[in-house]
Amino acid sequence: MPRPPKKQTGRGSRAKQGARGGGRPQSQRDSRGGARRGAGAGGGSARGSAGRAPRDESRKPKDKGLGGEQVEGRQAVRELLLAGKRKVREVWVASDLDENDIVNDIVEIAHQVRVQVMEVNRKRLEQQARSEAPQGIIAFAAPLPEVEFDQLIRGAKSQKSFLVAVDGVTDPGNLGALLRCCDGAGVDGVILPRHRAVHVTPTVAKSAAGAIEYVPMALVGGLPAAITKMREAGIWVVGLDDAADRSLFDLGDLATESVCLVLGAEGAGLSRLVRERCDMIVSIPMLGRLSSLNVSVAGALAVYEVARRRQ
Repeated sequence: MPRPPKKQTGRGSRAKQGARGGGRPQSQRDSRGGARRGAGAGGGSARGSAGRAPRDESRKPKDKGLGGEQVEGRQAVRELLLAGKRKVREVWVASDLDENDIVNDIVEIAHQVRVQVMEVNRKRLEQQARSEAPQGIIAFAAPLPEVEFDQLIRGAKSQKSFLVAVDGVTDPGNLGALLRCCDGAGVDGVILPRHRAVHVTPTVAKSAAGAIEYVPMALVGGLPAAITKMREAGIWVVGLDDAADRSLFDLGDLATESVCLVLGAEGAGLSRLVRERCDMIVSIPMLGRLSSLNVSVAGALAVYEVARRRQ
């Protein structure tokens, strides 16, 4: 299938910053009325609120990796434990939570996989939290493993890969919501810039509701160079920009090939070098008075349009 001629477009999308992502578990207290019993490797009881907090990974100097060491929110922590893809050191549960099936499920799964559960007071948990609403649950885990970019695109043409690249999105709520949509739409991998973009913070993990455990992610030094390599590997690269003349719904059979959708940053949209390297630039038709959509909403529409055509 020959590549279409590239069109020059105007300014990038003006997608707005967006989404952000609330039972007490059945208590198991010791004879002194202390903290919940843990099921750690040593089999001893969990420490109460007087115990020493784990090292705050979110305050370490940035190592430019994916992150993901602190996971907050009930669904995100539950999927972290269910996936079993990385070591979980311990789970904190707020001591004032009411009875809740999801929290009970988290505690039961943690005990089954021998992860220590600590019951801590609400104030201490909130001080440790980095997202807006941790829902009384925080887990501390090993960092998310990166997928090598070359591995992600190797054999992409023959396998009809479906990828998504993010051009400098900095809002963690947007990235988390987008990753959740990518998981639902069957995206094979997400490509993130190593610099000047958000990675997996606690807010991203909570907004993604567990998707970070399942969607492969690769970090690249520069997205324009990565796009060039994808094109050389036989992947069609389609940028999403509200200034484009061609509609997302006109992708046709291109969506059934190996394809990578590129989404622009909040406000700025696609950078010039990224836009110039895409095979095609498309937009989502706007039938009302507004000119653009939130980047995570636009991304959701785009990935599901490609998924629909690939059914």
